[in-house]
Amino acid sequence: MAEFGVNKGVGKEVEFKGLTTQYLFIFAGGLLGVFIAVVILNLAGMDNLTCIFFGVVAGSVLVWGVFYLNKKYGPYGLMKRMALKQHPRRIIHRRNIRRLFNRKL
Repeated sequence: MAEFGVNKGVGKEVEFKGLTTQYLFIFAGGLLGVFIAVVILNLAGMDNLTCIFFGVVAGSVLVWGVFYLNKKYGPYGLMKRMALKQHPRRIIHRRNIRRLFNRKL
């Protein structure tokens, strides 16, 4: 009878080579974008060596950038950084200050 090990990854985030979920989407989307750009450049008539050089350089910069973001911000830091832009920098209160301290019973 076959024995199967217990799946100990239940409830954990998806991870690939140290990249967590949100960075995997950035990574996959970026590589797809680089591929499409190389194909468009090739169809436009650019030299094959130039297209390959562009693809290698752009892919390398993308891989380095995504791993840098993953190392710097961690699994939730990038989402927190993006959410920080949604918070107001200061709260504006336009009422007269004396009205704040007056008690009305």
